[in-house]
Amino acid sequence: MHPLLRIQDLSIDFISSAGNTRALKSISFTVQKGEIVALVGESGSGKSVTSLAVLQLLPSPPAVYAGGSILFSEDGSEPVNMLKTGRQTLQDIRGNKIAMIFQEPMTSLNPVITCGEQIMEAILSHKKISDAQARQQALEWMEKVKLPNPVALFKRYPHQLSGGQKQRVMIAMAMCCEPSLLICDEPTTALDVTVQKTILHLIKELQQQSGMGVIFITHDLGVVAEIADRTLVMYKGEIVEENPVRQLFTHPQHAYTKGLLACRPVLHRKGERLPVVSDFLNNQEKIPVPGAEEKTTGTPKPSNQDVLLRTDHLSVWFPSERTFFGKTTRFTKAVNDVSFDVYKGETLGLVGESGCGKTTLGRTLLRLIAPTSGSIYYEGKDFTSISKQDMRSLRKELQIVFQDPYSSLNPRLTIGSAIAEPLKVHRLLASEKSRRERVTELLEKVGLQPEHFNRYPHEFSGGQRQRIVIARALALNPSFIVCDESVSALDVSVQAQVLNLLNDLKKEFGFTVVFISHDLSVVRYISDRIMVMNKGQIEETGEAEEIYNQPKSAYTQRLIAAIPRGF
Repeated sequence: MHPLLRIQDLSIDFISSAGNTRALKSISFTVQKGEIVALVGESGSGKSVTSLAVLQLLPSPPAVYAGGSILFSEDGSEPVNMLKTGRQTLQDIRGNKIAMIFQEPMTSLNPVITCGEQIMEAILSHKKISDAQARQQALEWMEKVKLPNPVALFKRYPHQLSGGQKQRVMIAMAMCCEPSLLICDEPTTALDVTVQKTILHLIKELQQQSGMGVIFITHDLGVVAEIADRTLVMYKGEIVEENPVRQLFTHPQHAYTKGLLACRPVLHRKGERLPVVSDFLNNQEKIPVPGAEEKTTGTPKPSNQDVLLRTDHLSVWFPSERTFFGKTTRFTKAVNDVSFDVYKGETLGLVGESGCGKTTLGRTLLRLIAPTSGSIYYEGKDFTSISKQDMRSLRKELQIVFQDPYSSLNPRLTIGSAIAEPLKVHRLLASEKSRRERVTELLEKVGLQPEHFNRYPHEFSGGQRQRIVIARALALNPSFIVCDESVSALDVSVQAQVLNLLNDLKKEFGFTVVFISHDLSVVRYISDRIMVMNKGQIEETGEAEEIYNQPKSAYTQRLIAAIPRGF
């Protein structure tokens, strides 16, 4: 009896003008029917390359299969070697016997075709049935994945759905032909913890109903504990550890696995320096121990209660419906009558699900979005009504670190020029030499090298790009910074590095931070106080530990209960 999937000694190279890169190095593993196998590792470890190789979705060139085999057996009989089978057989297997859910549903769904028609298309590609039957099956699958009002959503386009709803459409498309093997490539990475929990439960429920095998790819070991039976840990194209999930959490063997487990903020008190993977790989006998006082890196809680920024009945409304003549008849109340204080030197965490108004509020605090009503006082001065010229001079004090560093850096500017640009705009440091010295100093402060000055954004990893954006924000020595989901797209170890960096820089420069995130475990680790937002309003505010350990609001309790914690 053959396993559902057997990968044997698989090696894959990527060929470029710069030379050959071996992405996978003789990896071997099996997946049985009814089993969920998790592939875990940081970006670049080879997880996604492995999953794409199964369905022959890697472009060739540059990908070259240097050796090995991928054997698929739907019913335990003689397996098909996916690397040697014909195009027609592959077409019959893809989406039918082996299906895949991709990380980013917005780029995976066709923006000009309704969600229902896209599910129908997947069904009609592999089943000889009428359009009416395909439509009925599509509606049934929309119901099975718990989409609200399937008849209405059938006619909607992807941009009209939330992130969680789009991912459910992707799951319906993958499941509609009832595959034997489902590959999930980071399907919950960009989702809120509450939506993530429902998607994980949905995948598990569908897997138990159908008895299919699942390969679940993620960089978050907390998610693995929620869903997987067995875990494979990948590092630099190799499988360095394979164990049942509980054993992996309680008795990890490889130093890399120990590092991934240890650097999650949920395990650490505020102020503890987070360990990173390199601590374990380079110097295993001197691994930081959670709770050790010498590890403290965070800033002490500010003793003064001086208010740096205050909002008074702040509202930001966007028109959602208009009459034929352009008169607005309905508004989306992104921020609705919000009042709060931000104290000098503190880190205020702002948490909530997608669409609750966090990002809108953060950008409104910097006057990047104009408020509909209300006031924002900075050091006692209402800057909602000041002139553009006065606002321009105030910009030096107010900075933002965006979620995606790649899209917030100009790809045509070297990073040295990008960091120096604010200095030029505000006419600080008159000479080119003094500006270059300031940029070099900033690069060193964020853990980069002076020789990086003339490199472009695409030459850096995600974590390095986030360091560059932080350096640019610090160039003008601001007193107030908004970090908008600035670590949510990073691997857990890179996230730990950036959080350590923010704590170190805050201690040195003394700036005030509003830290926006949907992940309460990260916010609890870095914040002095937490403010929870729900549907444009403040749900709850309090000390970080108090909100995390003793939440009063049912909404906050639900957010905390959804955090994946492991064993």
